[in-house]
Amino acid sequence: MKKHYPLLLVSLVSFCAFADSKPELQLEKSSNGADQNVLVLLIDDLGWTDLGAYGSQYYESPNIDALASQSRLYTQAYSSSPVCSPSRAALMTGKHPSKLKITTHFPGYKAKSPKLKEPWKADHLALTELTLAEAFKSQGYETFFAGKWHMGGEGYLPTDQGFDINIGGMHRGSPPGGYYDPYKNPNLPNRNKGEHLTKRLTDETIDFLSQKHEKPFFALLSYYGVHTPLQAGPDKLAYFKEKTNTVAGEKAFLIDKGHQSRTQINQVDANYASMIWAVDKSVGRILESLEKQGLDKNTLVVLTSDNGGFSTRHQGDERVTSTANLPLRSGKGWVYEGGVRIPLLIHQPGQQIQSQHDTLTTSADLYPTLANVAGAKIPEGIDGSDIFLLDEEPELAKQRVIVWHHPHYHGSGNKPSAAIRVGDWKLLHFYEQDRVELYNLSNDIAEQVNLEQLEPKRRAHLLALLDEWYRDNDIEQVSLLE
Repeated sequence: MKKHYPLLLVSLVSFCAFADSKPELQLEKSSNGADQNVLVLLIDDLGWTDLGAYGSQYYESPNIDALASQSRLYTQAYSSSPVCSPSRAALMTGKHPSKLKITTHFPGYKAKSPKLKEPWKADHLALTELTLAEAFKSQGYETFFAGKWHMGGEGYLPTDQGFDINIGGMHRGSPPGGYYDPYKNPNLPNRNKGEHLTKRLTDETIDFLSQKHEKPFFALLSYYGVHTPLQAGPDKLAYFKEKTNTVAGEKAFLIDKGHQSRTQINQVDANYASMIWAVDKSVGRILESLEKQGLDKNTLVVLTSDNGGFSTRHQGDERVTSTANLPLRSGKGWVYEGGVRIPLLIHQPGQQIQSQHDTLTTSADLYPTLANVAGAKIPEGIDGSDIFLLDEEPELAKQRVIVWHHPHYHGSGNKPSAAIRVGDWKLLHFYEQDRVELYNLSNDIAEQVNLEQLEPKRRAHLLALLDEWYRDNDIEQVSLLE
């Protein structure tokens, strides 16, 4: 039987679903709404173990670690997809990305010799969706966006989806000019040649935070870092190179012959380490700005990633990878844990000590969680649940059916696949090989012992649940090429 978790506030928002135009905002302010600011820090491609707070011994993130020491730290937080555009769409709508027909990054990857036909996919987040930014605006909030958008171009930009301000958000996923001015970004004018992109976005965000606010604000700073290209930050590169030589050593890889992939297994890249350092320095400046203005007393801060760290490529692809996700298997683009398990910190105003939570949560859960903070009523039909409510019943929350649906070929070497998790059990289905894998994550977080032959009943049950999910949600699957 499926478990359904009630939201604090549920109401129906009506709009014309057949027209790709923005619905009128019809939400009303809830009686328990509070004028609490919300700041979301979304770090692109940040892996589960890329922070000191999550166990990294090579990368250094002192400011984020300090935030973690005063936050709710989630050990089993997941992105809604192993790639960026879908998980970002889930965050912005509270819906599973497959329902939005956003099942891979925009514009997707073209395989050289595919055996399967991929389902149709959208190339933007539809305007008919009531976004998180619009939920905040309905409550009288100022809304601000800076950084990576990657959910549509002209006509579908942040300012078309509920944000008052858009600085740097565009259709592309990686910074078109790299990490230094000139940025080659139509929504981020060049300022000082050689200026670092992460610093620039931080400056712009601090400028917004420093304004006199007559209304509460919702701000989303969506870093382009630490996405490729692996272009060193302005500080600490020599330091991390020395640390590589004395502590980490050269990059090492694990070859997975069954999936014809190679995965980086150690964190050693000085360029990537300096990119994390730059983001961490940015976070420190943002938090300092909040404190200096007294905004820390009524601002909830969320820090998370959009998918797992980039560690895996096709076996014959010798191009660079960024990080290692051990003990998790594989990385971005794959439905193994390394591709979908992510850091998640939520700092509530006044919180002074860390609390750790094993609650199973996904990107889609941030929508109702944050909308409830604003006192907004939640539209019917979303898939996310309020994380704070889930925390109250973690054992019940553990029985949620969580599905990752990536019916596409990907530059990481992965082929169309899906995964489903219920409790400690996770089943993966790789469609081109019709290969099924089954793992018990409670004692095999690395997904190394495939139990699909030893647990035939559980295998059949989870496959049936996955098929039921496809049918219930009218999700198109892959098919054989004619």
